[in-house]
Amino acid sequence: MRVTRGLPAPGDAPAALTVGNFDGVHLGHQSMLARLRHAAAERNLVTHVLTFEPHPREFFAPDQAPVRLTSLREKIELIAAHGIDRLHVCRFNYGFAQTTAQDFIERVLVRGFDLRWLLVGDDFRFGARRAGDVVMLKQAASALGFEVEAIASVMIGGERVSSTAVRTALQEGDLGHAARLLDRPYSISGRVVRGDGVGRKLGFPTANVQMKHNRPPLTGIFAVEVALQPSAGGRLCRGVASLGVRPTLVQGGRPVLEAHLFDSVGDLYSRHVRVEFLHKLRDEEKYADLVTLTRQIALDVENAKAFFLRREARNAVQAKG
Repeated sequence: MRVTRGLPAPGDAPAALTVGNFDGVHLGHQSMLARLRHAAAERNLVTHVLTFEPHPREFFAPDQAPVRLTSLREKIELIAAHGIDRLHVCRFNYGFAQTTAQDFIERVLVRGFDLRWLLVGDDFRFGARRAGDVVMLKQAASALGFEVEAIASVMIGGERVSSTAVRTALQEGDLGHAARLLDRPYSISGRVVRGDGVGRKLGFPTANVQMKHNRPPLTGIFAVEVALQPSAGGRLCRGVASLGVRPTLVQGGRPVLEAHLFDSVGDLYSRHVRVEFLHKLRDEEKYADLVTLTRQIALDVENAKAFFLRREARNAVQAKG
């Protein structure tokens, strides 16, 4: 997949396009990407995705914007996995925010992409003051020579699949439901960096994963699997992870993601890993001293291993039918 900052150069190949923020790349987004690929193949078009950085709500009200499910790098990796030809990351700034709905259609979509087919959600809004909608797109399509399709929301158990629904599930610690909405375990990826060494001193060395999430969508202690080479389908290693501000060790700290792996895997420093959150063990707590903290970490390790044993037994029963 080719990734570009901004809009494509004039004269690029005729495009089948979808537009959105794609935070989390959940089942609803995946449905859009699959439909985009299918329509493009039928019409011999190149598949394009247009997304925005930062999220418009982060630009207008950063303190009130929802937490991100995925960093930009994670979003790029997830979209690439769905066979898209080209991804365009458009800088959302004051100038772009002033683009009228009509100008967005004519200058950005039609001239910028040589647009032939467009897919949007049925609640899609665009342009300054969110003045444009699907009705406006369909009216413009006949005059400007492109097709428009609005895709309905994906529903699971009567619930609309959305980034908001995923955030709610994560905040409530319901990782199973989040995984159903995402069609995969929720994960955070990043480079392993050197920490303060406290975990090693306590007998539980950790991989400290550098996050691009200033406000992660979940906190606590979790049973996890860590992919050591996420882009190449690498080995998954079981462990227990802490995601939070480490109140026993520091005051007013930033969120830190630390994963203790059950098996030795060698030196992980500077390697890019993906931490998959499978089960929440408990909330983060502040302890009176390091001795108490160490006892709790040992219990967390036992509980995480027990979770994996239960999962293995459940999978074995399901395999037997």
